[in-house]
Amino acid sequence: MHSLNGLGVALVTPFKNGQVDLDTLKKIIDHVLSGPVDFLVSLGTTGETATLSLEEAHHVVRTTVEHVAGRKPVVCGLFGGNNTRDLVDQMAGFDLSGVSALLSASPAYNKPPQEGIYRHYMQLAEASPLPIILYNVPSRTSSNLSADTTLRLARESRTFIGIKEASTHLMQGMQILKHRPEGFKVWSGDDPTSLALMAAGADGVISVIGNALPEAFGTMVKAALEDDFVRARHYNNLLLDLHKWIYIDGNPAGVKGALELLGLASREVRLPLVELREKHLESLRAAMVKAGLLAG
Repeated sequence: MHSLNGLGVALVTPFKNGQVDLDTLKKIIDHVLSGPVDFLVSLGTTGETATLSLEEAHHVVRTTVEHVAGRKPVVCGLFGGNNTRDLVDQMAGFDLSGVSALLSASPAYNKPPQEGIYRHYMQLAEASPLPIILYNVPSRTSSNLSADTTLRLARESRTFIGIKEASTHLMQGMQILKHRPEGFKVWSGDDPTSLALMAAGADGVISVIGNALPEAFGTMVKAALEDDFVRARHYNNLLLDLHKWIYIDGNPAGVKGALELLGLASREVRLPLVELREKHLESLRAAMVKAGLLAG
C-alpha cells in the first residue's frame, strides 16, 4: 500500500439533468491526474454516494477503474453506513475488480459507543476482500472514532491499513500518529488543516479541493512530505482563502462550483444538496483570480 502515500482525491460525481454524467467524470479524472496525485477515491462523501442507486454506484466505480487504467490506484468509498449487516452483504455482491482498498466511514445516525464502532469495523474486516481505510468524520456521523479505538482496530486486524482522520482534532490525530503500529497510515481528511497534520507526521491527505486544483494542492502535499515547509506554507497560504467558499454551501457544492469556473463540469448536485449559490460562486471566482488560479 506504499502507493497510497501522499495525495488522494475524493472524486465528485458529475450530473447532467439529474443523471450521472460518465463522460464528464472521465474528463475530471484526467484533470485530477494532471497534477501530482497519488491515488483516487471513487464513491466517497464528495461523490454524493448517499444519493446514488447501487446501479449508478457500480457504473461510477467501473468507469473510474477502467478510465484510470492502472495509472494510479483506486480506492472505493461505498462501504460506510449505519447497518453493519447490509454493508457486509453489499461487499459480497459488488464488483471490486481493479480496486486497491476500501474507505469505510464509521456508522452515522445510530451514534454507537466505541465498542459498537469497534465491533462494526471488525465485522467488515472479516468480510472484506480488500484492505480497509478507516474514516473518522464526526461532523457527518455524530460519533467520534477515538484514538484509542482506532489504535485498537489497527492492532487487532491487518485488514485496517490506515485512517482518514477528518475530525479536525489535531491532538487526536497526533495521538494516533505517535502510537500507531508500524505500517498503519494516517491521512488528513480535512483540506484546511491538512498541512498541520502532515507537519506532525501524517502520510498525506484525502482531498476535496484536489478535484479542481490538483496541481496547487498536490504541490503543497508533496512539499510537506519532503519536509519543505517553506514551499508547503506558500501553497497552503495560496489556497487558504478558497476553503471558506468551497464549503460554505456544503460539500461538494463548492468544489463543483470551482469545476464549473474552470470549465470542467457543471455545479449540479442532487437534493437534498443544492448548488453553490451565485453570490458564493462569484466570491469563489474572486478568490481564485486573486490567487492566480483562474484567469480574471
